[in-house]
Amino acid sequence: MDERTAGFVDAFRVFLEEVVHSERGTRPADGPALMPTLQEHLGVDPRTLPVVTEDLPGHVFVNVDLALAAIQEQSGDGTLVGIGGGEQRRHNALSEILESAGRFGQFPLGPVDYVNLATGPDDTRQAVSFGLRLFTFDGTPVAVLQRGPDPRYGDPTARIEVLTPGDDVATRLIVAVREEMRRRSVFRGQVLSLGGSEYEAGVGGVTFHRRPTLTPDEIVLPAGVLERVRRHIAGVAHHRDRLRAAGQHLKRGLLLHGPPGTGKTHTVRFLVGALPELTVVLLAGPSIAYVSEAAQMARALEPALVVLEDCDLVAESRDHFAGEQPLLFAVLEALDGLSDDADVAFLLTTNRVAVLEPALAQRPGRIDLAIEVPLPDESARRQLIALYARSVPFSADALDDAAARAEGTTASFAKELVRRAVLIAAEDDRDATDDDLAQALDEMLSESQAITRSLLGAGGPGAWDEADELEFDAVDGYEEPDGFPGPRPFRPR
Repeated sequence: MDERTAGFVDAFRVFLEEVVHSERGTRPADGPALMPTLQEHLGVDPRTLPVVTEDLPGHVFVNVDLALAAIQEQSGDGTLVGIGGGEQRRHNALSEILESAGRFGQFPLGPVDYVNLATGPDDTRQAVSFGLRLFTFDGTPVAVLQRGPDPRYGDPTARIEVLTPGDDVATRLIVAVREEMRRRSVFRGQVLSLGGSEYEAGVGGVTFHRRPTLTPDEIVLPAGVLERVRRHIAGVAHHRDRLRAAGQHLKRGLLLHGPPGTGKTHTVRFLVGALPELTVVLLAGPSIAYVSEAAQMARALEPALVVLEDCDLVAESRDHFAGEQPLLFAVLEALDGLSDDADVAFLLTTNRVAVLEPALAQRPGRIDLAIEVPLPDESARRQLIALYARSVPFSADALDDAAARAEGTTASFAKELVRRAVLIAAEDDRDATDDDLAQALDEMLSESQAITRSLLGAGGPGAWDEADELEFDAVDGYEEPDGFPGPRPFRPR
């Protein structure tokens, strides 16, 4: 473009701006003007001030709202206003909004936008999703544009944009916001899980769960196992001051391993319910990819527990958010990233400890204690069947007989056994009897139910176990591909 053409373009642009400005001046305003309100509050033309922006993860936005509301309330003279202009305002930074409002009268004052956000399993908070807070901080007027995440339009972060005529006031305000977020966090003392976003990679949200309520009588484990688990997780939290005084570390890792269906998850649920003072972050399946975010959250909310269920399912998978790094090593890196004085426990569960052991052995000290949850013996099977049949009038002899015959089965098997006995009786419109329990056990132990027993984690005739997998690999040359273990071709027994 030559100099003459460039001059014409600039002149034409100025002409259009003047026409638009003049036209807007002939029409009634859409609402009270934004610029005079800001200038009156700040004491200067807001367009002459720098905008200081702070981005925060979208899943902590509820804490951002709590923090800013508290700081504004403490000022004693705060006002909350909205900005009009439709969806366009969401696609403009505060500096662009100010420029358009000053030159063309766009973006008048309008209603505040709100969004309902969870603050617990049964509670919500109406948070400001787009609004302008006007108040004083450290004796200086400030204007803070608060906007929530909008992943639909590629904006997964929460954002605050600060205007103030005071030197370093914006920086001090942002530090205060982060401190208030930590103090007032709705996540503290809760049981949480992290979920993904359908729009992009990363944590998309937080789900609150009710804390389980299990009694020790509902946990059937070998003698001493539950006490060791509880001491390792809760004992350190209860005695952290003494441990610190003695120069001992607080960060710890526990591995529960054993066959499927033996009660590892049930033990975790009991532990979560029995320790209400701990913030618990639950990760399972694909959500284990967010272990780094979970570790940061746990550090901020200590004492805390991070539970990673079924780690064997991801031990050999590739974390597509971290290149070729196996996801298990991302877990170990998260453990490494916490300082020794962090009152944070990691609890891992696995059905196939052999998959995890090589990686754990290469990084010694990350997991301090490994506890096996074995198949229940006859006495434990008797307790399990009685536990699940506590509302069913089976005789002691029937329970003894079922426990003796169900060798090699699991807690999951016992639970299904009782349900099936009740169902058999229900089909005849009557209450369950000892005969129904025996019939249900006959069905479940039959050769034709081998796959059902495997799905319940139980052994017995025809059941598929890890030894079969090793034999199958050796004999037939089957190799599992990278990633999640693939399905195996069916082989009759």
